[in-house]
Amino acid sequence: MIEVVDPKKEFYLEYEIHKNKPGLLGAITTLLGMLEINILTVNSINQVRRGFLLEYIDEGKIIALKNALFSVESIRITAFRIPTLLDRLALRHGQRLDMAKTDPPTYRFTREDLGVLVDFLGDTLLEGGHRIIGVRGLPRVGKTEAAISACVYAKKKWVLLSSTIFRQTIRRELLHEEKDNSVFLIDGITSTTRGDSSHWELLKGVLDLPIPKIIEHPDVFLRDGSLYVDFDLMIELRNKPEDDITMDDISMSFSSFDIS
Repeated sequence: MIEVVDPKKEFYLEYEIHKNKPGLLGAITTLLGMLEINILTVNSINQVRRGFLLEYIDEGKIIALKNALFSVESIRITAFRIPTLLDRLALRHGQRLDMAKTDPPTYRFTREDLGVLVDFLGDTLLEGGHRIIGVRGLPRVGKTEAAISACVYAKKKWVLLSSTIFRQTIRRELLHEEKDNSVFLIDGITSTTRGDSSHWELLKGVLDLPIPKIIEHPDVFLRDGSLYVDFDLMIELRNKPEDDITMDDISMSFSSFDIS
């Protein structure tokens, strides 16, 4: 049996509009058509940019497109590359993620962006592997709900090792089937304040598994816990963009666990 290989490839084009002349979009789509490059998706990005997901066969046509577009004075090319996850999200939602170039990289969201956050987390979880994600945010901003929704989006089981979303949860052992196609959710405050040695032994074993982990309140987890973690990325979730995220003023008393 001969395997049929699809020669088509995808490419991402994004440009910023300097002079929004009538017919600009039509002229560019006409150029794409003449070069036999298909448009799979097109959308405005953050109101001042336009993004395209393209499909092509001939590499030379992409080079010709680049040469033509870089000579157009009314636009400025901002992306010309193989599409990334962030490019696909920008096309889907019409906005770029707010990312701080820190180590690890930090992505900022507000409650208005929960749909974007769920898609971003879900697509990240679909990649699987030994990935540890920290989620910062004040109480009752929707951290756990967003994490669970992302697991559902990614068609993965979510396993709460410590949480307060339903009731206070502290796990000390895993069921065998919970290691398959799962995402482990850990609340840094609950674990550091309520977790005993058995709970932390469980966390130590889980953190070594090649399965995605999401840790809420990662700063508290590192500050007050007994394990060091290298996070792959951080997510910050706020009610409003100007809100400060600080754990210093959250009481570590028993009553503080009516939070999520």
